[in-house]
Amino acid sequence: MYRFLLSRQWVILTLVALLLIPTMIRLGIWQMHRYEERHARNQLVADALGAEPVAVEKLTAPGHTVTTKERYRTVTAVGRFDTEHEVVVRRRVNSDEEVGFHVLTPFVLADGKVLLVNRGWIPADGPSQTAFPRIPAPPTGRITVTGRLMPDETTEASGIKNLKGLPDRQVMLINSEQEGERLGAQVLGGYIVQTTPEPKGDTPELIGKPGEENAPLNYAYALQWWLFAAAVPLGWVILARREARDRAAEQRKPADAEAEPAGV
Repeated sequence: MYRFLLSRQWVILTLVALLLIPTMIRLGIWQMHRYEERHARNQLVADALGAEPVAVEKLTAPGHTVTTKERYRTVTAVGRFDTEHEVVVRRRVNSDEEVGFHVLTPFVLADGKVLLVNRGWIPADGPSQTAFPRIPAPPTGRITVTGRLMPDETTEASGIKNLKGLPDRQVMLINSEQEGERLGAQVLGGYIVQTTPEPKGDTPELIGKPGEENAPLNYAYALQWWLFAAAVPLGWVILARREARDRAAEQRKPADAEAEPAGV
């Protein structure tokens, strides 16, 4: 009855099914690993954002590499903004995907060390690409600034090329080592994304909190692949049984046709 399973067509179909099952299972496992990684990163970000603010020098120092656990931690610093050595970071977008600049201002601490502060986004509405844009001034004098600690930007991590020959006071990456060489000062590792004080007139536009990665989507994909893997053998059985019924029906037709005249 099931001799047809040895036919070339069915052997190929069976081999394809046998290959699909482990492939789909592995894809499901990969998606589950992606879910676990994204869930873990989301938890790290949530823990960092929810932690109590600490003085910036408790988490970073000149030459320090900001770790994954330190990233997004809220830190505070007391000092003054040095607008004379302010730079802008090219090709940055705001929440509406408009291209502009990030404003990077050195913040001089009481001991002379420098903290890099990303004060936010401004539009690229200057007279030319090479002209230094007009930047709203920060508060003057000795103030307390609060922000989220971030690691230095690198080409490897960001995919942004660190172009040479840029216009004066324009950079591609926020990097404490490079800024330390430019300023001739001790610069704390990493930088902060300013959250307070809020700028007057809402400009520069403060950078929003990081969004969560869509970990549940990977979980759903994993379940989907495993359901597909379970459906393959089920579908094979259904097709095989249907083929067997169709072949049996074809074999009965001649016998029924011969039996009908004899009964008349």
